[in-house]
This record gives sequence, C-alpha cells and structure tokens, in this order.
Amino acid sequence: MTAETAYSSRPEGSRLRDTLAAHAQVLAIAAFFITCCLLFTVITDHFLSTGNLLNLIRQAAPMLIVAIAMTLVITTGGIDLSVGSTLALTNAVAAIALQGGLPWPLVVVAILAMGALIGAFQGFFVAYQGIPSFIVTLAGLSALRGFALLLTQGYSIPIPPSTFTELGRGSLLGIPIPALIAVLVAIVGFVVLDWTRYGRQVIAIGSNAEAARRVGMPSKRVAASVFVLSGLAAALAGLIVAARLGSGSSNAAVGFELEVIAAVVLGGTSLMGGRGTMIGTVLGALTIAVIGNGLILAHVSPFFTQIVTGAIILLAIWLNTRIFSRLSTTRRPSVRGGA
Repeated sequence: MTAETAYSSRPEGSRLRDTLAAHAQVLAIAAFFITCCLLFTVITDHFLSTGNLLNLIRQAAPMLIVAIAMTLVITTGGIDLSVGSTLALTNAVAAIALQGGLPWPLVVVAILAMGALIGAFQGFFVAYQGIPSFIVTLAGLSALRGFALLLTQGYSIPIPPSTFTELGRGSLLGIPIPALIAVLVAIVGFVVLDWTRYGRQVIAIGSNAEAARRVGMPSKRVAASVFVLSGLAAALAGLIVAARLGSGSSNAAVGFELEVIAAVVLGGTSLMGGRGTMIGTVLGALTIAVIGNGLILAHVSPFFTQIVTGAIILLAIWLNTRIFSRLSTTRRPSVRGGA
C-alpha cells in the first residue's frame, strides 16, 4: 500500500497577506492616528501649532511611560489597575519630602524605589500566591489611593521652587524633558520586548504559562518582575506630574489606569496575553492624547469629551480587530491523500 500527498503551490501574493496580517493592528492604529491628526487639523486652527504640539507630547509623556510597562504586564496575561493610585501616592510622597527639605536627587531615587517595591509586593501575590492580578491590583487601586489621601488629608502639597521642577517643565533643544524621557523608555521597552531573552519569556508566559514553566523558564519570577516595572514606571510618571504641576495631590491621575490600558489595547496588545507591540502602544497613547487635545481645541464640552473619547476608542478597537481577523484568514495549502 502506498500513500501520496500533494501540496498545492503557495498562492501568489500570500507573503504580502502574511506580512499585513502580522502587522495589521499596528497599521490600523497608525492609519487611525493619522486620520485623527488630519481631522483636528481641519476643524481647529491651532492643532498643528508648535506650542500645542509641544504641550501635547508633554502631557502625554506620563501615560506613554506607564503604557510601555503595562504592555509587558498585559503580554503576560496580567493587568495592573493600581498604576493611577501608585502615581498619586508617589506624587504626594515626593511633594511632602521636597517640602520637608530633602535633596531632590535623593527624593527621586527614593520614589523610584518606592514604586518598584509596590510593584514587587503586588507581583508576589500574583506570581507566587496565585491570586489573579485583577484582584490584587484592584485592592492596590483602593489601598494606595487611601494612603495618599491619609498623607495629604485631601490637600494639594506645594513643592518649593528647585531644579526638580525642570523634570516636568524643562526642555532640551526645544523638546520637553518629559517627552525625551518617554521616548527613551519607549526605546528601551521596544528593545526588551522584541530583542531580548526576557521579552521572549514574557511572550511565552502570556501564551502558555504552564508550557513555559515545563521548559525551564522562571515563569513566576518573570510574572512578578513585570509588576515591578509597572510600579517603577508609575513612580517615574508621578515624579514628572509633580514636577510639571509644582505640587503633589492624592487626587492626581483619577482614571489614569483606564487610559493606560486603553492605549495598550488600542495599539494591538492582546488582553489574553501572548502578543504585545511597543510600537502599537506608542501609537495608541498618542492617539488618545490627540483625541483629548483635539476635542478641547474644538471647544467640545468637557462633560461630553469623555463620551466621545470612549466611543472613538471602542470604534477604533473594533475596526482594528475586524481588520486583523480578515487579514489573518489566509488560504491554507490543500492536501490530497491517496492509498
């Protein structure tokens, strides 16, 4: 008895289809970002002004910094709902420390360490105790904001004038320092996720944590480490916000975590884990910033802005998903068997 298997030739043009399918969501959000920019350029007079663009990237920097770290968290299949509260707490503690006369370099180092410790604490419960990240970080969202309120008693804490404020207000070669920091963080995030062993481990854990563990990957350690990075990024964002506003407040960054998660998902990172894109996250964060900025310039009511922003994000993600699914439906080689 003999068996014969014949494979059809690869359909012409399928390589292009495969390439588009692999990058469909990034291409889709890039197109949507450009469309938003063109729309607000047409309907407003000041969108493309130098002052507005510099202000836009300065304001978008904290969200972009945290979104880069959140991409790693979500790629592992987790989520961090506490980043807004971490930002508020580190923001308030930094203001209190600076008002108390501590040197600002010492405060910066201490606050970054504080953010990393908060992330490590939450990562321990997620990775080593098996508690879902949604539950752990939801508790963190409440508790950390409560600590911030307790420390400030609900008041804004002014920061004495010092070099520290240049972290949020300064510029280098005409580019805001917060934007330069965000670009540096984005480059590091891209290299880590796409070009390092650690990045491959993050993706593997998100795809199948048990399989990653069986082949010898330190899955628990990696799963905990992404929360350390998330806490560190939130603390850095808290310092930038405090420096830009010249004060610390427990009411800072309310709803910030939802904007960050929206930016990551809008960029094409899967909420189920196993697939992440730093370029998409950057475009997602910039798109959300452009939408908010453009609606304000278009004199849309601030009470209506959130509704419009939410609807646009939902529409963009829906279109993104549809395009990705359609391009992923490729023709498979046909197989004929005979005996």
